[in-house]
Amino acid sequence: MTVTGPDFVALQVRDLERAAAFYETRLGLRRVPESPPGAVVFATTPIPFAVREPLPVREPLPGVDLETATPHPGLGVALWLHADDAQAPHDTLAAVGVPILAAPSDSPFGRTFTFTDPDGYAVTVHDQP
Repeated sequence: MTVTGPDFVALQVRDLERAAAFYETRLGLRRVPESPPGAVVFATTPIPFAVREPLPVREPLPGVDLETATPHPGLGVALWLHADDAQAPHDTLAAVGVPILAAPSDSPFGRTFTFTDPDGYAVTVHDQP
């Protein structure tokens, strides 16, 4: 058996519709026609991306309780999204007051910047394919 790599990414969120609307209106992602219950899947390539209600667990797992995640959920996980032009979504997000953790800069991955989404996840956008 060989694992070949990631083929689906999902963030657990406090308010599913709020999170889905953020990714749609602020980043331009489009929902797929059908998503599983408790999730919104977006038509992203090459890997599908989704937001979902927290998975039920018997015992709380460290870092999964979104109300107590400090300093933010997903600490230690790097989520990067590709854009044709990273400066454009930065300018859109900054204009509406979305917290920017790292200002746009040039890197080996093209122009990059990092913002926090409504649930506090740090998300980096880059424009180098």
